[in-house]
Amino acid sequence: MSELIRFGISLEKKLLEDFDKLIKSKQYSNRSEAIRDLIRDSMVKEEWKKGVDVAGAISLVYDHHKRELLDMIVDIQHDYQDMIVASQHVHMDHNNCLEVIIVKGKPSGLTMLSDKLRAVKGVKHGSVSFTTLGKEF
Repeated sequence: MSELIRFGISLEKKLLEDFDKLIKSKQYSNRSEAIRDLIRDSMVKEEWKKGVDVAGAISLVYDHHKRELLDMIVDIQHDYQDMIVASQHVHMDHNNCLEVIIVKGKPSGLTMLSDKLRAVKGVKHGSVSFTTLGKEF
């Protein structure tokens, strides 16, 4: 780990009390860990805005009984195969499936892929989560 530097922060009492409640609920061991995560999260968002390669997961919930839905999802994935690292298909119940697609690449392309997948008729819900490749941290 690199050299640690200590510095002070001035906050309103109520804000600090609310922050302490938040970090306790998220089970951080101390304020420093929570603040480091907040800073890293902001830096990841900046990487994303700059177009730096990111990694992430696209999650889809859909009814597998919907005609041609799975074929459309697979066809879209093949169109973006250079960005897809892996995918996992899970049967949630008799009707619903969860597909998690692990991706890596430029944010613009990953957003386009995610938007196309979530727009397929029959997809009940889709979410996307992008993170850093960790090269800058």
